[in-house]
Amino acid sequence: MKYWMFLAAAIAAEVVATSALKSSEGFTRLLPSLVVVAGYATAFYLLSLTLKAIPVAVAYAVWSGMGIVLIAAIAWMLHGQRLDAWGLLGISMILGGVLVLNLLSRSSVQ
Repeated sequence: MKYWMFLAAAIAAEVVATSALKSSEGFTRLLPSLVVVAGYATAFYLLSLTLKAIPVAVAYAVWSGMGIVLIAAIAWMLHGQRLDAWGLLGISMILGGVLVLNLLSRSSVQ
């Protein structure tokens, strides 16, 4: 269970870092740029801990899939970015894939 917590924390760190990218304005603003660097460093460190118990294919699929879904939600809430129906369908399919992988597949069990 602790490795899934590491993965959740890695996802959160990556989402924070990616969200700060827009505010960094091409790494010309110091504080947001530091958040980006620290967030990605933390995310990759926690992801490396995750790989001690969760297969890399599963960990990366969950990490990237949930990151995409969360970043899309944050972009919608904070930056007013909208997805059309096809974009929403695509995001829903990514979320569905993560759920299938974790709830139905035996691939995540090691």
